[in-house]
Amino acid sequence: MSYSAVGNGSSNSGVGVGVGSGSREQFVDFSFCESKDINEFVSVRIDNLWGKGERKPSVFGQYNLEDRLRLDGLAFSLPDDCASLDTDENGLPLLFVTVQLESSGIPMSLPLQTKYHRVDDRFEWFEWIRFPTKFSELAIDARVSIVLWEMSGLWKVRQLGACEIRLFQPDSELVQGKQRLCLSQEYGSSGNSQEHSDSGHCRGLESDRLFEVRRRYEDSDIQHVDWLDALALEKVSEIEAKERILSEDLYIHITFPKFDFAVVFGEPRLDDPLVLKPRDPKYCLVFDPEMYRDNPAESKHRRLLRGYRSGSLDRELKPNATIRDQLNTILRYPPGQELADSEKNLIWKFRFYLSTNKRALTKFVRCVDWNDPIEAKQATALLSEWDEISVDDALELLGTDFTAQSVRSYAVTRLRKANDDELVLYLLQLVQAIKFEYLNPAMAQGVEATATINTNNNNASTPAASTANVTVTSSFESSLAGFLIERALKNQTLGNFFYWYLMVECDDRKTGKAYGKVVFQYVNALSNAENGSRVQSMFERQSKLVSDLARISSELQTLKEPRQRKIEWLRSVLADPKNNLVSFAPLALPLDPSVEVIGVQADKASVFKSTMMPLFLHFVKTDGQLYPVIFKIGDDMRQDQLVVQIITLMDRLLRKENLDLRLTPYHVLATRVDQGFSQFIPSQSLAAILAENNNSILAYLRKTSPDPDGTYGVSADAMETYVKSCAGYCVITYLLGVGDRHLDNLLLTPQGHLFHVDYGYILGRDPKPFPPPMKLCKEMVEAMGGMDSLLYQRFKSHCFVAFSILRKSSNLILNLFSLMAHSNIPDIAVAPDQVVAMVQDRFRLDLSEEEAMRYFQTLISDSVRALFPQVIETIHKWAMYWRN
Repeated sequence: MSYSAVGNGSSNSGVGVGVGSGSREQFVDFSFCESKDINEFVSVRIDNLWGKGERKPSVFGQYNLEDRLRLDGLAFSLPDDCASLDTDENGLPLLFVTVQLESSGIPMSLPLQTKYHRVDDRFEWFEWIRFPTKFSELAIDARVSIVLWEMSGLWKVRQLGACEIRLFQPDSELVQGKQRLCLSQEYGSSGNSQEHSDSGHCRGLESDRLFEVRRRYEDSDIQHVDWLDALALEKVSEIEAKERILSEDLYIHITFPKFDFAVVFGEPRLDDPLVLKPRDPKYCLVFDPEMYRDNPAESKHRRLLRGYRSGSLDRELKPNATIRDQLNTILRYPPGQELADSEKNLIWKFRFYLSTNKRALTKFVRCVDWNDPIEAKQATALLSEWDEISVDDALELLGTDFTAQSVRSYAVTRLRKANDDELVLYLLQLVQAIKFEYLNPAMAQGVEATATINTNNNNASTPAASTANVTVTSSFESSLAGFLIERALKNQTLGNFFYWYLMVECDDRKTGKAYGKVVFQYVNALSNAENGSRVQSMFERQSKLVSDLARISSELQTLKEPRQRKIEWLRSVLADPKNNLVSFAPLALPLDPSVEVIGVQADKASVFKSTMMPLFLHFVKTDGQLYPVIFKIGDDMRQDQLVVQIITLMDRLLRKENLDLRLTPYHVLATRVDQGFSQFIPSQSLAAILAENNNSILAYLRKTSPDPDGTYGVSADAMETYVKSCAGYCVITYLLGVGDRHLDNLLLTPQGHLFHVDYGYILGRDPKPFPPPMKLCKEMVEAMGGMDSLLYQRFKSHCFVAFSILRKSSNLILNLFSLMAHSNIPDIAVAPDQVVAMVQDRFRLDLSEEEAMRYFQTLISDSVRALFPQVIETIHKWAMYWRN
């Protein structure tokens, strides 16, 4: 468990002073947080046991077992002169651990315990236990006491060992991460002995030192060298195995939450309003330690219901009409919806009947208890018999809800059948899904990935696709990462976007190290490919181009000059031969790798009127034509990148149903968290068009696409393009909840293509009060001839058809947003657990097709007739006037 932000508080920064060479002093910045600012509950994870216990006589009678139980380095001696006593159903005693939070010798909670483990099991709990006390409420002497118990009958329990650890070290710093403690059998249950508080850290064993080194290695405090690390870890395992046999001590491994900063003890001030706030004496909150645990009766019922004995009988089961209706209702649930226990049992009972329905697999996987080895084994075997699922269902199986490695590997196997064009569409989300496998140790397992690159690559989307003949085999911690690297090696377009998506994620403080590993693996795989050095060189040159433009843009923002002088300065810098921007060797443009550019045309460079002063550049292509782009720093372009990607996907979904709404999904690429490219489409904003054409869009179309015989004097193609593009963007911006829609971020091309830009607000967020459901102002409708015209009726018809088609593909869109829920995109990070629900509400999946059409017709009418947005638009127009 780790936290990217420290509670609800804020970090402090300071300066540490160190003495350097000579008389010069070196200042080192550091950051920390005080415990009083952390509004999170104290928790600890019980991981596993290590070593073997001392041979002490049992306080109970004879175990009906062998004299000594051995397992994987852990052994307990049992005396011969004891009476028989009750054990579990297999005749074996049970082990469990209790933990308690204490301060000044006074318990701060009831003892909380882990699950029971039989003696023949591997003693690995990996179970988080949360105390009803927050870090902000801890005292400086707070400690956690841990006791290992053995239960050999209903009332026969004995203590095998105990220890305790202080939560704050002597320097007042909070303990974080993995810890190793020695269990002492002389330690009393009261837990007040100070000498045992850190017993696991001072035994002097070689394994203790190696444990500390391994912990630093896993925290990436030690540089990773894969080939050397593999040898070192093998040697470490040998040393630990020998010491485990020789040691008479029993150790327990635990893990505390990790924070981004060091945490030091901080005591709340007496003038803190939270301290002075009186509490209501009428109510008292009581913590229930059983609230997060399974019901034993229900768990026993599930094991009996889903045991091996029922498998042969379930294979022949067929549902009756009533049950079939219930199953169909469950299968229609949107992705991500939790299933009730009764629904899970129903899905499991008829799993063989449902195996012929590919849409039922995700529901079946959700009904499986993957912690039960018997149940998981049956479910894994059935995966191979299931009908092949679609790509959108495979995407759902890569979300955070599915931690079983067999399920995620199955999803990757399905993705292997997708072509490169499909993977490019979903690549942004697939890169996000990599973090789930690195952050969850249960998912991260070594996977052999073999990338075979051949000359007959049918999926290559560009002539520059790799044409090497080489087989690359390497070990990856993530099966998904290995698959994406394999496909990126085969296709340059896919590899280009894969590289830049990874580089952006490397900036993340929480997951950056994990993505750094993937970048290293990808670049290392390129070095083994025949043409890999050329691709590596391309990435280096692209990075140099981006860094040069970022440097120029940063310097431009600091200039205290009028805009025209800044434009002149920009052109002079670009034209300077020392910067190597006017002319260079052909290079695939990061924004669009299918385009090769050979320089920047300096005399056409400009600067937009904006706070961040974006650069307007014209790259020269190899054929001599220009490719205009916008480059900006200081803005997070990942949100625009996501929205444009979804618009591109929706455009393809509509085209597959023979509905071309003439959309304009331009290219957007974030190259860092705060910088990126955007393709420039020659166009004008509706605000400028209305100001220059007597408040009439129709007059503009008559000038740019005239046709005396066409409707309203506009060519038929331009008018059809305008009507269709209006319909497409009305539906899409409504579904995505795009906000801050004013006439300055609605653009129109001379050919009639209307499109939106600047997606700074999505998922229903809007800086203006009472926003309309969609941006459809009266000027846009008047260009169609008014609300009584035939073109307006055609516009509404296109809206209804588009809404209906996209509702049928809602699962795919919801799965894509589900994979993005844990990204740091601004409007998603506000409420990550509500992202999918927000988009799902827009689809109105609870309505029938006819009801949905009536609902959408109401939305259109409300948007056109809304008065308040017109007032806001007027205010915005005057604000822009005074700003300029």
